[in-house]
Amino acid sequence: MPLVTPEHEFIRRSVREFVEAEVKPIANDLDRQNKEIPERILKQMAELGYFGVIFPAEEGGMGLDYISMAIVTEELSRGWLSVGSVMTRNIITGTLISANGTPEQKKKFLPPIARGEILTAAAFTEPDSGSDTASFKTRAVKDGDGYLIKGSKMWCTFANRAHMLTVMTRTDPDLSKKHKGLSLILFEKKPGDDFMPPQLTGSPIPTVGYHGMRSYALNFDDAFAPKANLIGGVEGRGFYQLMASYEAARIQTAARGVGVAQAAFECAVKYAKDRKQFGQPIGDFQVIRHKLAHMAVEIEAARQLCYFAAAEKDTGKRCDYEAGLAKAFAAEMAERVTREAMQVHGGYGYSMEFEAQRFWRDARVLSIFEGTSEIQYEVIGRRIMEQN
Repeated sequence: MPLVTPEHEFIRRSVREFVEAEVKPIANDLDRQNKEIPERILKQMAELGYFGVIFPAEEGGMGLDYISMAIVTEELSRGWLSVGSVMTRNIITGTLISANGTPEQKKKFLPPIARGEILTAAAFTEPDSGSDTASFKTRAVKDGDGYLIKGSKMWCTFANRAHMLTVMTRTDPDLSKKHKGLSLILFEKKPGDDFMPPQLTGSPIPTVGYHGMRSYALNFDDAFAPKANLIGGVEGRGFYQLMASYEAARIQTAARGVGVAQAAFECAVKYAKDRKQFGQPIGDFQVIRHKLAHMAVEIEAARQLCYFAAAEKDTGKRCDYEAGLAKAFAAEMAERVTREAMQVHGGYGYSMEFEAQRFWRDARVLSIFEGTSEIQYEVIGRRIMEQN
């Protein structure tokens, strides 16, 4: 039985129509100006159900499978990486609540998250701790019927426009307990660049690419969250909850890599047909054709690996191995393919007037976030040793 069905291809065509009409015409200009995704695009995505692709109808979603999620992500990222990425935050928070939340949390938060009425952002990484999650120092101290959160977070993408932050924080002050002292708390806020001073302040972090969504350094200074917002209602489970949710996030990130690489490939093919040197299109030269051929091979390999990981996720079985394979390969593939797309363009590839440079700048982040390539290889390697 094929992994991708006619129904999946219908979804692809539908998303591509949206991207061609609404995203691609504005992406390059907005990226060049370092402007954020327009509000109307976010509203359209919500209306089309993209934020709730994998969540069941009773939770406000579309009830589709993970292959559908991968296809939606791929096509959105083909238009602009940030548009394909804005879903990631709701997927992470939504899957965390769906798998671990209390009945009250599921009822209150899941439907609006799936419908895109609540947009979320992740506050996990800290200034001195990234991959080493167990060393996080941000604390949540009990205060009446809730917690006061105090500490700093880094690389909180979309934090300004989010209605809610999913915060990894230490509810047990004993640092020797490491990951066993961590919990996830939902911090509700109003969208806006001013955040909520003095309890919550934020400053944007300038980045090379991945424009359209800004990343922030956040500072929590006794920011209050009710006890009812502790995911699962039991302290000390946050690390384990987050690790399980990363499977979906890493599959989705692999799909983002495929989308960016596909966009770069299409851009290179068009340029190879239009650009003439020595009296003929440069695509007539073997060296250019071979570059395009290598790009096509890598993209399709990553796409199939991504769909395979998604299909494994749909079985309900543990799939950190498959998700790691897809994420590591697709992220690094996107870097190689976007580089070659720039090379096909020659000097014009380095010009901000052409799209090729945008794909290259965006692709670079893929092997860093949602778990670096080095972390993926560690996950893969450990599973190899367990299984053999």
